[in-house]
Amino acid sequence: MLGINDFWLFVVSGILLNLIPGPDSLYVVARSASQGFKAGSVAAFGIGAGTFVHISAAAFGLSAILASSAAAFTILKVVGCIYLLYMGLSMALRKEQSQPKAEQLCSTGYAKIFRQGFLTNSLNPKVALFFLAFVPQFIDAAEPNKALAFVVLGLVFNLNAMIWGHILAWLSASISHRVQTSQGAKRWLNRALGGVFAGFGLRLAFSELS
Repeated sequence: MLGINDFWLFVVSGILLNLIPGPDSLYVVARSASQGFKAGSVAAFGIGAGTFVHISAAAFGLSAILASSAAAFTILKVVGCIYLLYMGLSMALRKEQSQPKAEQLCSTGYAKIFRQGFLTNSLNPKVALFFLAFVPQFIDAAEPNKALAFVVLGLVFNLNAMIWGHILAWLSASISHRVQTSQGAKRWLNRALGGVFAGFGLRLAFSELS
C-alpha cells in the first residue's frame, strides 16, 4: 500500500529509536519532574508539533535541499543553535517568582512549554536529516506518490514518539511527586536542564554535516 515496504519493521525500528535518550525526551522528563504530568504532556505535544514540520519538509523536498546545500543547512543550524543557547541560558538564570496566581501560571507556563518544545524540535536540522535518511528506506523507489507515503510513515513515527513522551511524562511526574521535589531542587533542575540545552546548542553549532 502506497509503496510502503516492511511496515512493521518500520514501526519497531521507530519505537527503538524513540527509546534512545535524547534532548526531546530529556526536555519532557525535566518538565514533568519539575511541574507535573500536564507540563510534560504539553512538552510532548510541542515536540510532536515540531516533528510535523520535518515530516512536511521531508515529504515535499526541503530536507533534500538541506542535505545537498551546505549554505541552507548552515543557516538553519545557526538559527537552531541560537535558540537552544537562548533557552538554555534563560532557564539556567531564571529566578523564582513569588507565588504567582495559579491560573495565570498554568496558562502562561504551558504556552511557553509548548513553544519551547516546538522550536527545539523544528529548528534542529539533524531531525530533518534523520527523516531524510530513515524513512525512504521503507518506500518503494517505483512508487509514484512518494510524498504521501512519506507523510503516512512520518505520522506513524510521530504518533509512537508522542505515546512514548507521555509515558516518560507520567513516570517522571510520579517519581517527582513521591519524593516531593523542593523548590531548591526544582531550581537546580532548571539550571541543569538549561545547561544541557546550551551544551546541545554548542554541540550542534560545531557538528559537521556527515
